[in-house]
Amino acid sequence: MESVPDLTAGLREVEALRKEQPAACSGSRRWWGGGLDVEGLALGSVQSAATALNALTGSPGRYSVDSGLTAASFDSLGHLRIAGRTAQGFAPASGFRRTADGWIRLHANYPHHAARLMEALSATVPQDVDNALLSMTSLEAETAIVAHKGAAAAVRSREAWVSSPMHSAASSGPWISLTPSNFGSLDSKAPSWTPSADPPRPLDGLKVLDLTRVIAGPTSTRLLGALGADVLRIDPPLLPELSDAFIDAGFDKRSAEADPRKSDDLAAVHALVASADVVITGYRAGGLDKFGLAPDALLAARPDLVVVTLTAWGSSGPWTGRRGFDSLVQAACGIAERYGQKHDDGWKPGALPVQALDHATGYGLAAAVLALLAERSRTGAGGSASLSLARTAEELFAVPSGYQGIPVSSLREPNLLGADSPYGQLTFVGPPLLVEGVPLSYRQPPVPYGTSTLAWR
Repeated sequence: MESVPDLTAGLREVEALRKEQPAACSGSRRWWGGGLDVEGLALGSVQSAATALNALTGSPGRYSVDSGLTAASFDSLGHLRIAGRTAQGFAPASGFRRTADGWIRLHANYPHHAARLMEALSATVPQDVDNALLSMTSLEAETAIVAHKGAAAAVRSREAWVSSPMHSAASSGPWISLTPSNFGSLDSKAPSWTPSADPPRPLDGLKVLDLTRVIAGPTSTRLLGALGADVLRIDPPLLPELSDAFIDAGFDKRSAEADPRKSDDLAAVHALVASADVVITGYRAGGLDKFGLAPDALLAARPDLVVVTLTAWGSSGPWTGRRGFDSLVQAACGIAERYGQKHDDGWKPGALPVQALDHATGYGLAAAVLALLAERSRTGAGGSASLSLARTAEELFAVPSGYQGIPVSSLREPNLLGADSPYGQLTFVGPPLLVEGVPLSYRQPPVPYGTSTLAWR
C-alpha cells in the first residue's frame, strides 16, 4: 500500500506511543477519487486508533487496518438496512440551497432545527424557504438562521475561509490535542482496570460514559464497545434523536435517558462518573459546564479519569458556541466548493463521498481514549483530549497532494452482516479493524433508545 498520512502527531506526545510503530494497513490506497485525499484521512484515522490500541495492550502488530473494512465503516449508514428498508440520511429540508449571491447548506434533520429554520426565514411552507433564501446573500441567511438557533453555513471558497478568524482557531494545534491531568493521580498508583488478555475484547471491564450524539462521538464509542468496553450512552429526554443514526452507531452499547436539569438525574450521572474510566462528550463547547461536567471539573474530582471532548468548530474562535455538523463544516471551510461541479443549470457545490469528517473524528476520539489509557497505565494519572470537525477538515486539506498519482481501484463489495434486533432484522457492516488478521465484529445489536438503567453492567 502507498503511504498513509500520519495523523498521530498529538498521540505521540505520550510516552507509551513515542516508540510505537504505526499499525499496518492493507488493501487499496485510493478508491473514492476526488479532489482531496479522503481515503488517506479515513485510513490514517483508523490507523491512529489501531496504533494506540497496540500500545495499550503491549501487542505490536496485533491490530491493523483494512481499506475495504474502512471504506465500508465510513459509509455504515449507507449500508445499513433496518427490517429491509434503507436507512434515512438527510431530511428533505436539509441540503444546498441557492441564495442571491451563491449557496448555503442547511441542516434540518432534527425537528427543532427545521422549526427554527422556518422561523428564521418567516416561512410557513418549504417553498417559502427557497424564496426567502433567494432574496438574501449567503452570509445574511447564515446569520439569520444561526441567530434563531438553527443550523446552517454559507458555502465559502477556501480562500474566504482561510482569511477568516475562524480558520486561525480551527487550524491551530495538532489534530488530537492531548493534555495530561494537572491534578496528579489517586494514591500515586495505577487504576484498577487493566487490558484483558482476550485479543478481540481487550477493553473488557472498561467503563465508558458516552455523552455524545449524531455520528462522530457515537462512532468512537461503537468501536470501544466492539473492543469490549461497557459503554453507557446517556441522552437528555428533551432532545429528539434520529432513530436510524442511533441504530447505526448503537452496536455494543446501552442507552439511557437522564435530564441534567433534574437534581436526581444529575446526581445519577455524577455517580456514574465517580466509577467511570472514560467520559466522552460531544455537545457544543461549554454546553455541559453548568452541570459540573467540564473536563477540568471532572479531572479535579477524578485525577485518574480519561475525558475526551468533541465539538464542531473547536474550543476557541468566534464560532465556539455555534451548532455544527459534518455537512456544515464542509460548506464553510471550502470542501463544498472543491467538490462543486458544473451542471446544465449552472455550478453547484458538492460534498465528500461519505461524511468523512464525522467518521475520521470518531476514530480520532477512540485513538485519544486509548492513548490516554496507555499513559494512565504507566503513570496512574488520567488526562483530557479534544477534537473538532473543523480541525479534521484542516487535516484533510493538509494531506500532501501526491495521492492523486495513485490509481483509483475498485473495492470488493463489503461483507454484510445480519442480526435480529428490537428494530427488526438488521443488515450492517462491521468495524474497520483487523485483530490478528481477522475482522473485529460486534457482539450485540442496538438496544431500544433510552431503555437501559443508569448503572454499569
